[in-house]
Amino acid sequence: MLFISVFAFAAAVVAAPAIGPGVPRFPLPDGFPNPNPDQLAEIQRLAGGTLPNQPLPTNLSQDAIATLKLLAHNELYEVAFFAELLTNITTAAPGYGANDTAPLDRLLLVRQIEAIKNQEELHAIAANAFLVSAKQEPIAPCQYTFPVSNFQNAILFAQVFTDLALGTIPAVQLLFARDGGPASRNVITLGSILGSEAQQDGFFRSTQRKNPSAAPFLTGSTGAIAFNALRKLIVKDSCPQPLSSIGLPEWGNLDYFSAQLFINNFIDSELAIPEPSWPYWISSNPQTTNGTLPFFVAGLSGAPNESSIVYLSGQNKPVAVPVTKYLRSPGDASATFRAEFPFEKGGFANGLTIAILARGLGPFADAEAVSAAAQLGPVVIEIH
Repeated sequence: MLFISVFAFAAAVVAAPAIGPGVPRFPLPDGFPNPNPDQLAEIQRLAGGTLPNQPLPTNLSQDAIATLKLLAHNELYEVAFFAELLTNITTAAPGYGANDTAPLDRLLLVRQIEAIKNQEELHAIAANAFLVSAKQEPIAPCQYTFPVSNFQNAILFAQVFTDLALGTIPAVQLLFARDGGPASRNVITLGSILGSEAQQDGFFRSTQRKNPSAAPFLTGSTGAIAFNALRKLIVKDSCPQPLSSIGLPEWGNLDYFSAQLFINNFIDSELAIPEPSWPYWISSNPQTTNGTLPFFVAGLSGAPNESSIVYLSGQNKPVAVPVTKYLRSPGDASATFRAEFPFEKGGFANGLTIAILARGLGPFADAEAVSAAAQLGPVVIEIH
């Protein structure tokens, strides 16, 4: 039985956006994203360490620049999220009161989330410093949406987007290594950010009474995958720099279809467009995970006969499965289809799995090959 949960970076001066839905007002009270020296010193104190003072690369490939821009956007989102979470906890907002965070020690919890927020501010400042050193414009905050309404969902959501970050940072390291020369030195700096994010993820998982580490080898991603997940959380046209300036491909949306619709045999009668939401993921006992997953897409032209759902999980080869039971709505406004989720057949790990609709039936060599063939996605799946 599947248990399904749906949740419909020294700093260069950057512009701050207008206030928007679910976003803290920038600049934050501590001056972020452009703190003065005294404010930066306090951010570093609360974060537990200082910004790196190693030389930064001055020449980077376009692929490395694009992925660094994505990384900066992601870190800015995390700053906004944890600033909002910290405010909700300290003000005991509905869903974040003492009963909602019990049995955690609230004073300790505030200190922990405050440290994470300040660490993410330094990550964002560092990412922008990389860009400025390479003669690129620093990334400014956008307006964001946070699809959570209580503490438990917020911690689960933090785990999910941190899992994606853990899969994406190695992709940036690979691009730096390929560039070679002085840039390769910063693979180490990026590795330290990766380790920090991993420690945070262990905290999020332990808070949910899960093993602090999900699997021995975590799921890899690409800049394009992370970009297409993140852009769903950014208010449209709210960024001072258009998202298209990042230089990563934009795919169509692929969504996980509500299980309740299948219980009601909805899929076999007529279709309706579900409420837009992000992300979609599955929380499941891995011993009971084999099954067929339902997907939803709006506006796909033509049946995906020459396409497949491709799963990325752990450090395994991508698993491609054919699309079945394709059904369009009247007027071709939307469609649904199913795809096998062969977890117990091998090639999967606990924690993050990424699903993408890709051109071709495979096999695909790696996450980069999947991204190159991607049409729609990603759908984010979490196996506890």
